[in-house]
Amino acid sequence: DQGSAVSDSPSGMGMPTAANLLNPNQAANSLYVAQQAAQEKIHRELFVGNTPPGTSEMLLMAFLNGAMKRVKLCDYDEQPIVNCRVNTKFAFVECKSIDMANKVLNLNGIPFLGVLLKVSRPSKYAGPHVQCKTWQELTGVSVGIDPTVGGLLNSVDEKVNRELFVGNTTPEMTEFMIRDFLGRAMEQVGLAIAPGNPITACRVSGKFAFIELRSAQEAANALNLNNIPFLGAQLRVGRPSKYTGPETPHGNWEDILAKYMSGEIKLPAAGGVVPPGGVLAPPQEEPQSRVVEIRNMLTEEDLKDDAEYEDIATDTKEECSSFGHLKNVVIPRDGPGVTKVFLEYLTKDDAAKAIQSLQGRTFDGRKVEATYMAEEKFEREDYS
Repeated sequence: DQGSAVSDSPSGMGMPTAANLLNPNQAANSLYVAQQAAQEKIHRELFVGNTPPGTSEMLLMAFLNGAMKRVKLCDYDEQPIVNCRVNTKFAFVECKSIDMANKVLNLNGIPFLGVLLKVSRPSKYAGPHVQCKTWQELTGVSVGIDPTVGGLLNSVDEKVNRELFVGNTTPEMTEFMIRDFLGRAMEQVGLAIAPGNPITACRVSGKFAFIELRSAQEAANALNLNNIPFLGAQLRVGRPSKYTGPETPHGNWEDILAKYMSGEIKLPAAGGVVPPGGVLAPPQEEPQSRVVEIRNMLTEEDLKDDAEYEDIATDTKEECSSFGHLKNVVIPRDGPGVTKVFLEYLTKDDAAKAIQSLQGRTFDGRKVEATYMAEEKFEREDYS
């Protein structure tokens, strides 16, 4: 009862017993440990400045960890950077140890998506100075050039070497669509020489657009996209009128696709080697139907649970509505159409945009196939 609880305390006033109190030595030791842990974290943190807008934490971590492995500053299976916080124009990375943080300092000046990253200690660091090199000193390459990505450029004067003109665009082609389509085309036939979309920016103006590549070499490679078919038009890809550099030998999209499919591995623009991988199938020049059939996106297991099925249907409708006016989504749970997804759009052009965006995507490790389906067959509910 309440009376006995009070009498249990030494003073009879409900105060904690001496056994529950830390003695002064223990309290001081706990405070010291906490202070040491905080100080150690400061020594493991680094500032990364000049990050491009839209840089994700995962991308930056993967890039810096990969760079550390490439120049053998860490073991191949090691992840020297364990955490990352990205702000608008800078980031902070946390390394796994103080020694590893000292090594990461050698990445200062590394080219990343067309800029040179600044890697240094944060302002709150008060530890000893650690002797380190710049990325250029470490790799023996001059400022602004990286051996892996063929010369990432940072100055305004050199930006013209990374820009290309894209002509014959149509009104429905957005900046995102052009950047995504051409970037994926470059990746899938080996014209990109580093992971990720090599096109960093796109601006559309009427019947033409300008794209900016992350490196001069990839801009030269992208010239091979000339005449690539997209949404019923053949895009013209070339140097802008303000370009005054040397003429770059290159082929057209037909040449690249033919060489790639025949197994020939030399790139006309760079003389480089095309890595093995999937071949980008050129889109249909004329949309065939308002209905799109998607395969390899789902498994029968995905369709068993009612709640999960509803989530899939909702997510599919939300995602695929971004390509155009979506009238109907059909996801059979049994019969010949099980695991397939059928999308009915208002127009054939909407269906063409969906196919262009969905074809070749991966979903849970499976490569998605998107094709036209005859409208008459869809109306008969023949999903075979």
